[in-house]
Amino acid sequence: MTKTAAWGFDWRRVLIYTHRWLGTAGCLVFLVWFVSGIVMMYARMPRLTAEERLARMPTLDLSHVAVLPADAARAVSGIPSRVRVGMLADRPVYRFEANGRWSAVYADSGERLQPLNDDEALALVRRLVPEHAASMRVIDRIDGPDQWTLDGGLPRFLPMHRVALGDAEGTVAYTADDIGDLVMKTNARGRFWGFAGAVLHWTYFTPFRLHGTLWRYSIVFAALIGCVMCASGLAIGVWRFSPSQRFRLKRRPSHSPYAGLVWWHHYAGLIFGLFSFTWALSGALSLTPWDWTPYTDPTEAQQVAASGGALRLEGVDLLSLRAVRDTLAREHPVKELEILQFQGRPLAMAYRAPTIAEARRVKNPDVTAQFSAQLALDHRMVWLDEPSTMFERLPAASITQMAASVMPGVSVLASDWLDSYDAYYYDRYRSKPLPVLRVRYDDPENTSLYLDPQNGRVSMRQTTRTRLNRWLYNGLHSLDFPFLYYRRPAWDIVLVVLSLGGIGLSVTAIWPAVRRLRRHAARWVDS
Repeated sequence: MTKTAAWGFDWRRVLIYTHRWLGTAGCLVFLVWFVSGIVMMYARMPRLTAEERLARMPTLDLSHVAVLPADAARAVSGIPSRVRVGMLADRPVYRFEANGRWSAVYADSGERLQPLNDDEALALVRRLVPEHAASMRVIDRIDGPDQWTLDGGLPRFLPMHRVALGDAEGTVAYTADDIGDLVMKTNARGRFWGFAGAVLHWTYFTPFRLHGTLWRYSIVFAALIGCVMCASGLAIGVWRFSPSQRFRLKRRPSHSPYAGLVWWHHYAGLIFGLFSFTWALSGALSLTPWDWTPYTDPTEAQQVAASGGALRLEGVDLLSLRAVRDTLAREHPVKELEILQFQGRPLAMAYRAPTIAEARRVKNPDVTAQFSAQLALDHRMVWLDEPSTMFERLPAASITQMAASVMPGVSVLASDWLDSYDAYYYDRYRSKPLPVLRVRYDDPENTSLYLDPQNGRVSMRQTTRTRLNRWLYNGLHSLDFPFLYYRRPAWDIVLVVLSLGGIGLSVTAIWPAVRRLRRHAARWVDS
């Protein structure tokens, strides 16, 4: 008696029906994932780049500042963790981030900025984008995120006004009404590719994405079901493949028992099925289901230790601020100051606008992303208690001393200054700052911290689990292996070819699925 007869269970039948019906349900989903994945290689969600924001801001003028930062901070709720000094029209303004929300206080009067109304939002955009002033109009005011402000930290700037510039590109600017600043910009081209890529790939439809837990676990379970579909298909494909050509196809020997589109699906699955499985698995892991792996952001305790405690504004006086601005303005026009703290010592960082020559470089989206990140780091720093000396990065000895304070009581195994990226600290656009100090600690999680001398912060944290996640997610999903990732167009070719194979695998499943559903529907109607 066979095992099947004895147990009443035919594993081959279960395997076939599992793959058949999961494939019927999932072939369109996988097709969308593969096509949108190719789009995302070259286009992401629309955004307002750092260089454009700074280029359009007025030059910082501190001559009318009359209120100390510490006094202005009392007008906001919570203890500020970040402070920026900029301009709103012709008035200086402090912009505070506290408890994850931004608010603004006028630096000449201490009056808190009230949310912009329609006329004020329109006037703000007209000042910043004067070339389209005549054609602008307010679309509406939004209190909740729309399609393009769902993520990326943008919800913390709500409420916003959406202002149409009336230009040929269909540009829409978003004002953060509580701080009087531009925070987002989209145009018709960016919205199209953003939808074709990120929105479809991540299922970022606004009503669905607003329900975070439902959205997250729907994607996780869809991807895991896709893993079962791919694994069962691989098993069937290998089982039904005959090296000896024992099958007959139109009276000719064949390795496959199938014909038509199913024949193509069989071979596409043998070639590309494993990659489809790993992409589905790594896609599920990207959402860290059940918090199986922590994020690479440093802990709040580590960031506080790097700064030397909560941000203290009491020691920042107006003379120091003006002296800092004057010192920094000798080199380039200052658009914005940020007040920081490193190991308890107050520090000011100044950001500049790009030059005309630099702005002309920003054409290709890849270059835009790269230049934007570089620009955000192209700054100068000054100690607020010693405002006459300007520098680009903190002393190496100070960063080395900080390594002990961010992990108190934990021994340092090794520390290395990195002048090039390693397998964990890297960036496709090569825009992450270098050098950084990589410090490895003797703790149960095998922690490594990357310390950035350009701002005195912990840039990234790696542990045993985040390293595993780096390979299971980034490695499998983006194929960002060091030997391939920076060798473009080799990386593009490999990823596009594999994606096209996945598209072929999905397409060859659609028509058989349609015919199967038709047959079952006809039987259901007849019955």
